[in-house]
Amino acid sequence: MTDQLKKYLFPDHSVRVQAARLDEAWRAGLAHQSYPACLQQLLGELAAASVLLASNIKFQGSLVLQLQGDGPVALIVVECSADLSIRATATLREGREVPADGTLQSLLNANGQGRFVVVLDPGRERPQAQPYQGVVPLDGDTVAEVLELYMRNSEQLDTRLWLAADAQRCAGLLVQRMPGQEGAQSEALDSTWERACHLAATVRADELLDLDTDTLIHRLFWDESLAVLEPRGIRWHCPCTRERVADMLRMLGRAEVESVLAERGQVDVACNFCGKPYHFDAVDCASLFRPALDTPAEDSKSLH
Repeated sequence: MTDQLKKYLFPDHSVRVQAARLDEAWRAGLAHQSYPACLQQLLGELAAASVLLASNIKFQGSLVLQLQGDGPVALIVVECSADLSIRATATLREGREVPADGTLQSLLNANGQGRFVVVLDPGRERPQAQPYQGVVPLDGDTVAEVLELYMRNSEQLDTRLWLAADAQRCAGLLVQRMPGQEGAQSEALDSTWERACHLAATVRADELLDLDTDTLIHRLFWDESLAVLEPRGIRWHCPCTRERVADMLRMLGRAEVESVLAERGQVDVACNFCGKPYHFDAVDCASLFRPALDTPAEDSKSLH
């Protein structure tokens, strides 16, 4: 299985190393999306980062990372749940061309109004709890730099990230002081942190994308006795279904659906998040508003 997150600990447990690699999950996410290469890279880097960060949350909710832009790209959103199910999307601003050499700053922060938003949603585990939201300016030339600044300034955690993505896969490497260690004055702990960052900083983007995780970690930390934790699988998951789309069409009403059907011959709907297309022909549309055959008459009236 290539879509995995793997965690490692330095012998003194003061620093953790995490590596995430998404192959099938990433290709599934792009299956119904068509983005320029530069935007695809940013989205993939944020997806890999979301897995690295979400794996450390202590509840069964989800982590949402958003890049809100004032340039050609209006929004990039990635959601990763505690079980490492991810989904991701990007929204282009109508009428604005995306340059082939677009960067994080030129695509999302052209006028200095871009924002980075982090949302921790506790979900069903704590239905009464309000999601936590942190908003900071879009500072940094790369997704990794933006996240490192956020983690250091908002979460008070020393964190280094290396991210890479293309059309086939996305991957990331995280080095982080363990909580409670960042303020320690011990020279030994500081030395471990500095050594870990120095070794990880030698990684190249092509190594992140092309090497399997075990080979990558061995190449970077070959002289360290790292403890290896149980790997975790990663999958792409968008909750959109044909049934949910059908419910949405019913809410629009028979007249609206039949109007679209008369104009276009069928009703085409794409998921706003993952872009998956759903097609409803005349027979499908008629069945949307047809009472179930085995429903008693009195019950049918109560449902319509």
